[in-house]
This record gives sequence, structure tokens and C-alpha cells, in this order.
Amino acid sequence: QVQLVESGGGLVQAGGSLRLSCAASGRAFTNYAVAWFRQAPGKEREFVTTITWSVGSTRYADAVKGRFTISRDNAKNTVYLQMNSLKPEDTAVYYCAAAYSPGPIAPITTTQYRYWGQGTQVTVSS
Repeated sequence: QVQLVESGGGLVQAGGSLRLSCAASGRAFTNYAVAWFRQAPGKEREFVTTITWSVGSTRYADAVKGRFTISRDNAKNTVYLQMNSLKPEDTAVYYCAAAYSPGPIAPITTTQYRYWGQGTQVTVSS
């Protein structure tokens, strides 16, 4: 059983930084991709970024390029999301998700991700 547990959310002022963590367990994640999605109140869940576990190739949504960085620690089975220059529009519940993805390009749609964490709240005040 795959488990994903997010942590690191909180309240931060605009321009500040936060680092989210996603601890993965239950299987070896070789050939998997791990992504971050977010969902603001009244909006659909949207893609933020993803990373392939074995190669480490990444993809980012345009809204976060240059501000957010995804990384992984294979030894700790953990994926991180470093968020800098935060804006009020980044306020959302952030979810970690995992998908079987043996190719070099990770998926970016919610339907392609089978496993999900419970989410962590990020609030950016203006």
C-alpha cells in the first residue's frame, strides 16, 4: 500500500518561502513520478510540478516557473517542494501524488496519478 504524507505547510507573508515535504512509503518508487498539485477554494485541482524518481527530470506549471523547485532524496524516499517569492495566489491546499511513469516525461494531469496524500495548507498573506 503506497502512502504519501505531506508536511511543511503554513502561513507566510507575500515574498516569503516555504518548503513542503512528501514522505513516500509502501513500495520502491523506481519508474514512478511524484508530483505536487494544488487546489484553491472554489477552483479545480491544478498541476504544479513533477519529478521522475529514477532520472530526476522535472516539469513545472508556468505560474510557478522560476519560483518553485522540486527535488527528491532517494535515500529518504522524500520529495521536496521549495517555494520562493510566494504570492497570495499561491494560497491553496497542496497535494503530493504518485504515478507509475517509466518513461522520461512525467504526466501532469490529475487522472494520471493513482496515489495521493492528504494535503497540506499553504496560506500566503498580502
